[in-house]
Amino acid sequence: MSGLHVGVIMDGNGRWAEARGLPRASGHRQGAEALRRLVEAAPAEGIATLTVYAFSADNWKRPKDEIEDLLRLFLAYLVQECRALAKAGVRLTVIGRRDRLTPRIVRAIEDAEAMTAGGTRLHLRLAIDYSSRDALAYAAAAAAVTGSPSRERIAAHLGSGRGLPGEVLDVDLLIRAGGERRLSDFLLWECAYAELWFTDAMWPEFNASLLAQAIAEFRGRDRRFGGLAASGRRHA
Repeated sequence: MSGLHVGVIMDGNGRWAEARGLPRASGHRQGAEALRRLVEAAPAEGIATLTVYAFSADNWKRPKDEIEDLLRLFLAYLVQECRALAKAGVRLTVIGRRDRLTPRIVRAIEDAEAMTAGGTRLHLRLAIDYSSRDALAYAAAAAAVTGSPSRERIAAHLGSGRGLPGEVLDVDLLIRAGGERRLSDFLLWECAYAELWFTDAMWPEFNASLLAQAIAEFRGRDRRFGGLAASGRRHA
């Protein structure tokens, strides 16, 4: 599958809800609607792979009731969306740890992955209980067992270890909603040369127009990967 790999940090759900006097769970539900809009719009923008940050390993520190709301939302999304995704040609996979998720959620992940395995229009990857630092630490340790932990060995173990990252795909564009300007332990290896695009819009407000704006800005940038610009000017 050719095309862009876009990573998305879906931030601002809780703040969006609180600003409207709503419980944070309402913001997360609206965030799921924004994800649906993103998936529908992505193929037309030349996106082949979409990796979205749904729940970080550090999110276990949140209040218990919010975690339970999020886990219920993940389960509902996996169960309710997989048939529509399969019909639309979208392959769904989940990256991140599964040993801390409930058996019911793990079964739903496996069922959704199996049902959508034939999708070729878009590859949607949900990062749940994911930590890039954990993935890198595991990969480096595993690579060191068989020799020097070179880039190639680390990349190979990133793609096969503990169910953490799944396929290792360089990110072309990283989008973060919610007004923050940081990576938050998301796809650190894969984002080595990613273009970064931030918006103050909260994630529930994200739509096809904002996606088109991000892609247009991305396509206007000069990606040099450490080399020189086409004009020959020297850049840092």
